[in-house]
Parts: sequence; C-alpha cells; structure tokens
Amino acid sequence: MKLRCAVLDDYQDVALSSADWSGVLDAVDVVPVHEYLAGEDAVAEAIGDCEIVVIMRERTPFRASLFARLPKLRLLVTTGMRNASVDLEAATRHGVTVCGTGGAAQPTTELTWALILGLARHVVPESTAVRDGGPWQSTVGTDLYGRRLGLLGLGRIGTQVARVGRAFGMEVAAWSANLTAERAEAAGVRAAGSKEELLESSDIVSVHLVLGDRTRGLLGAPELRRMRPTALLVNTSRAAIVDQTALARALRDGWIAGAAVDVFEHEPLPPGDPFRTLPHLLATPHLGYVTRANYERFYGDVVEDIHAYLQGAPIRRLSPPEPAA
Repeated sequence: MKLRCAVLDDYQDVALSSADWSGVLDAVDVVPVHEYLAGEDAVAEAIGDCEIVVIMRERTPFRASLFARLPKLRLLVTTGMRNASVDLEAATRHGVTVCGTGGAAQPTTELTWALILGLARHVVPESTAVRDGGPWQSTVGTDLYGRRLGLLGLGRIGTQVARVGRAFGMEVAAWSANLTAERAEAAGVRAAGSKEELLESSDIVSVHLVLGDRTRGLLGAPELRRMRPTALLVNTSRAAIVDQTALARALRDGWIAGAAVDVFEHEPLPPGDPFRTLPHLLATPHLGYVTRANYERFYGDVVEDIHAYLQGAPIRRLSPPEPAA
C-alpha cells in the first residue's frame, strides 16, 4: 500500500511541475494542497492520514501541538535548511524525521533591489497613475548614487546586496553583533561602529539577519527614531526583527520616508491588516525565494529527501538545537 504525501501551500500549483517525482510515485501518492490552511484544526484535518508532509518555508508552522495530532506522520520535509516554525524537539519526540533542502540567496537579493528601486523611485504610485489616468510625474525620486546603504547583517544575502550597492556607486556599511572589521573589509564594506551609528548615518537600511532571540525586536521605536526622516527601510528577512507596531507608527507619523517589506508577522496577510493600507509602504507577499529556479531546487531536493528516506538513509536531516550551556 502506498504512503500518502501532502505538499502544503503550493499556492501557484507548481510543485509537481518543478521536479521529476517519478522516482517516488511507485511508493507514494503525492497530493498538492493549493489553498492556505488557516489554523491547526484545518491542517490536522487535511493531512491527518499522511505519512509524509512537505512544507514551503514557514508558511505552515509545525508546533508540538500539531505533531501530537498527526500520529501517522513519519517524514516532514521543509524547503531550506532552517525553519524556525518547526519544533524539531517535538518532531523527535513523536518519531518524525525532518529533512531540508538546498536553496539560493540570489532570488532574495534580487527582490531586495527591486524593493529598494521601487521605493526610491515611487514605481508603484507612478505606474498606477499612468494606468488610471492620474497625474503625470507626481513624485520626486531618491538618488542611490553617492548615498549610504546600511546593512543589518552581512551573510550570504547581505554580501550580495552590498555588491550591487557598490555597483550603484553607494557607500556601503554593515553591522551585526558578530561582524568584524576584517569580515566587512573582505566584502568591500565598512563595519559600522554600532547599530545606532548605522541607523543614524544611512539613507537606506536593509535587514538581512536570521531571526532569533538576539534579533527579535531588534528595531523598535527608539531605533526607528534614530533613522533619518528621509531614510528608507527594507526588510526581506523576517518581520519580527522589526517591531511591527513601531514600524506602522513610523510610517504614519513620518519618522522615516518609507519602507518596503516582503515579510509579515501573519502570512498570508489578513484582509483587514493595517499593513495593507499604511502610507509610504511598498509591500510584497513574501516573494523573496519565489523564483522558478529556486522552486526547481527546492522540489528537486524534496524528491531526493523522500527517496532517501524510503531507502532507509535520510539525507539533509535537521537536528534540534543544542541546549544552552
């Protein structure tokens, strides 16, 4: 009898066409789920008969309470090699193997610059005005050349964003808790002396940090008030790094000139959420990793993970974090 595999959150109906699943179809029935399942009850009902579940990034959280409701589940595959919404300790307690996939940094880098350029040159309101018969040239764009780009985080994505910033003729600085001057110099940027210095001196601040205990709420009201009133904030990392209430106030009260965000505390964004109507906000529905090549990598690795598990030799296993000393 075949195992049942649910592929959750396949919003664009591309999971099966993004990889060759034929190597596992003799042993597995694969069922994509295209609609968002709102809440744990809906998830448990939809996948309660599945031994294998595939999830896309953090679209559907897997907490301890959900694992307890899925006694048949044996393999959970998440795209990417890190997923903060999966309780790995609970998975281990319930006998569930959790595996990940590879992925590329370039798609998020490219979207970051799409947001920076779209925000700086008011692309959405100007395009909308052209299509709707509105005013011709109603805004004045922000220059990038000669301005300072401040990066919170200088990992894979931050380093690529820095490279593009330099190509635009920008001065690039970076800060993170563990960033050294040598590491910054190797990436061709200046290490800011402090987070506060970076915020106060940058024309554009872009967030490229991993969400964790040290970075949650890293930018609150005091930090946003340190930014220049002409400055722009971009976040393609995780929403919780920026205090969302403080960001909404910053945009309404003009603490900063604008923001572009691709990530939200609740996704999909509820219909009446204030972030759908905030002024001076360019918002996209978490598109950073959503490209054809990245999906092909994600789902190709998913098939490899399932095949390896069926052979009794799981690959790309994710382990619970070590307890703090």
